[in-house]
Amino acid sequence: MKAIKLLLILAISFGFSFCKQGNEVSEKTKTNETVAINKSNESAKKILFFGNSLTAAYGIDPKDGYVALIQQKLQNEHLDYKAINAGLSGETSAGGLERIDWLIKQPIDIFVLELGGNDALRGIDPKSSYQNLKGIIEKVKQKYPSVKIVIAGMQAPPNMGKTYTEAFKSNYNKLSKEFNAALIPFLLENIGGIKELNIKDGIHPNEKGQIIMADNVWKVLKTVL
Repeated sequence: MKAIKLLLILAISFGFSFCKQGNEVSEKTKTNETVAINKSNESAKKILFFGNSLTAAYGIDPKDGYVALIQQKLQNEHLDYKAINAGLSGETSAGGLERIDWLIKQPIDIFVLELGGNDALRGIDPKSSYQNLKGIIEKVKQKYPSVKIVIAGMQAPPNMGKTYTEAFKSNYNKLSKEFNAALIPFLLENIGGIKELNIKDGIHPNEKGQIIMADNVWKVLKTVL
């Protein structure tokens, strides 16, 4: 079991290196997000999924990604919600803090935060990551006080050392308690390091892996709907 978890964490750390680097958001990305928001049913409540390559469904068709699968679950349960995918490959917590202002121009009811993995890859101080993630949530809460928050937990690669990995992991628990947010313990639980659940690079979830990731999210998300 320990060996599997080690492979899982290593997979995450190397996985993010394949993603687009940098924090600048292209006009094309903004346009795509605008279309996604504008296509939302105005009568439906909005769930904004804000993250990096994992949310963006890197390497596969976004329609097979976990956000799209969550939309299917919502429809199957006859719940009037619209899932909006705001994932950007390579995004760091600092980049997310800069990008969030633009995305919350449209009303949202639930905010799912999936960021931090690229911070760990770059060895960014967990305290800095914490402040960025906190800043993102504060901006969302300030704009929409009644919004419900869901935080997707991540883990740092073991080569960063025990002190770093524990501090990084604790960020998510701390934020969850501070903002009374629902916490997904580990987004890639039962996926990372399993060959048949990832694309050819052996890192990013494939269609089968996305189904499990959607289940990991749904277990928590359904409690706040």
